[in-house]
Order: sequence, then structure tokens, then C-alpha cells
Amino acid sequence: MPAAVEDDLFQSSTMTFGEHLEELRGCLVRASAGLFIGVLLGLALAKPVVKLIEAPLKRALGDYYSERALDTARTWTGTPLPYSEAEIRDAIENRGLTFELREVHADRLPTGLAPPAGPTAPAAGQFPADQLVPILLWQPLARDARVSITTLSAQEAFGIYIKAALLVGIVLASPWIFWQLWMFVAAGLYPHEKRLVHVFLPVSLGLFLAGVVIAFYPVLYYVLDYLLQFNESLGLDPDPRISEWMSFVLVLPVGFGLGFQLPLVMLFLSKIGIFDAAAYAAQWRMAVLVICVVSALLTPADPYSMMFLAAPLCLLYFGGVAVCRWSAGRDAAAESGRQLTKASQ
Repeated sequence: MPAAVEDDLFQSSTMTFGEHLEELRGCLVRASAGLFIGVLLGLALAKPVVKLIEAPLKRALGDYYSERALDTARTWTGTPLPYSEAEIRDAIENRGLTFELREVHADRLPTGLAPPAGPTAPAAGQFPADQLVPILLWQPLARDARVSITTLSAQEAFGIYIKAALLVGIVLASPWIFWQLWMFVAAGLYPHEKRLVHVFLPVSLGLFLAGVVIAFYPVLYYVLDYLLQFNESLGLDPDPRISEWMSFVLVLPVGFGLGFQLPLVMLFLSKIGIFDAAAYAAQWRMAVLVICVVSALLTPADPYSMMFLAAPLCLLYFGGVAVCRWSAGRDAAAESGRQLTKASQ
């Protein structure tokens, strides 16, 4: 808890409810202006960003269809394939190739071969199903139509471009937006507490960017892998649209960035005396429940993305408890040192 003070430190900075609303309005207007400028800059960077955002989806689709091709080779029970399993694995894993399996009649191909005669010849008008042989149609994985990302309307590409610019704008404007939010918080603090804002602002920004990076690189791929495997379990072939994928990409990294503010918010509330480490530790079960609910709201509707956000948030919560305890002990030691100094004087 903060040390008791004799003077009213709010005396010079007391704000009415209307003044708080006016301050909030000003902060939101300035934050929106910064976001607008960030989006304008994002329009110049949207095209390479779209390519960057496509990369995890294409990688997940490529791995999905490569693994399906290997499964096809392993589970094939008909006429032996013209390649060994080792050759197929080398082509897929080391040569960047994939295949689709088809069956043909070798003697019906335009090679000048005569149809079979004798007892193996089928009856007139009967389809010779037992004479089908498998062939593998190879192509580079990058040119596989199943790995391409589709649009269903002419105007969809424009929407994708704007969404990419919005994502870039949020990231570029995040320092300014966080500054405005913390300035609004600082407007309601005691003068001796306002210095915390200048300490917490860079940490808050760093946590937000860390959440965005973690969501975009390791998490998106595993979420995609889960969703594609779920499609396979239902016997469905995915045909992803880039606009839906962009919406997914917008939600997940921003949700992670906001969620990673948790330990900082905990420490801030502890510093201004609203909660302390003992209160956080006593309510950890409720905190875990709230984290799971918030993670479900901040991420798309699948258990993997929720789990990937909830698990680090739980770790950050308990890390926040430890930081609050360390900070309280440090503040107590500093206050004790000041008391001893005053007593010696």
C-alpha cells in the first residue's frame, strides 16, 4: 500500500467527471488521428505485407498436402506404384515436389501399343477395371493449385489491401496510441504516481509488439495446422479465401498484444495501491477463469488459438504476482531506508 501522506496530492490536479470525459475524448481523437496516419503509411506497404501474411497459410497448406501425398503412398494397396516410398519421400521432402495419383490403362495411352489379347482381354463392352495401373502426376509444390489462395469477387482484393494497411497502421501507430491511453490514465493519478507512466509506457509497447510477433510467427502456423487437420478428420478439402484469412490475422496478433499487457497492468494497480500481491495470489483461480474467457473473446473460435493465448497469459499472471511481490519488498526496503535516514538526522 502507498505510504500515507498528510497533504492532498490531488489538490492541484482534481478533475470532475465531465473533465475526465473530455480528457478521454481528446485522447481518443488524438489516438484515432495517429491510427489514420499509420494506415496511410500502411497503404504504401500493404502489398509486401499481404505476401508476408500469405506465407504461413501457404506453408501450412503445403505441409498438409505433402503429408497427404506421403499417406497416399504409404496406404496404397492396389497395383504397386512406379516409385518406392523412399523415392517419393525424397521428392516431397527434399525436392519440393508433390503429386496427385491417377489410374490409367497403360495400353490405352497414345504410345502405339496394341491392346492385350488372349484370356486377359475383357469381354466386349466391359470396362477393364482390373487392368488399371497407377501413375503419379508430379509438379512443384509452389504451383499446386490446392496451395493457392482464392478470392471470389473482383472487389475482394481491394478489401484485402485495406485490411493489410489497417494491420500495418495498428502496429506503426501503437506507440502513439499507447502514449495517449497512458496519458489518460496519468490524468487521474497523484503527481508522485504519474512518473510510473513514463516507466511503464515503453514496457507496455514492448509487451504489445512481443505478443504480435509471437502470435504471427509460431502460433499462427500451429493454429492453421490444427484447423487443417480438423478439416481432414471431417473429410473436407480446405479452399481458403484470402479475405477470411486476413480477418483471422487481424484478430489473433492484436488479441495477443493486448493480452500481454496483463503483468504490467497488475504491477501498475499494485503500485497505486488498488491491489497487492497477496490479493492476486488469493484470487488465482478466478483469474485463470477470467483469462480463459477473455482468451476466447480475443481469438478466433477454435481451441488452439485460445489455448495458445490462455497458457502464456496464465504464466504472465503468476509472473505478475512474483513481480508485484518483488516490487513491494523493494519499496518496503526503500521506505525503511528513508525512515532510518530521517531517524539518524
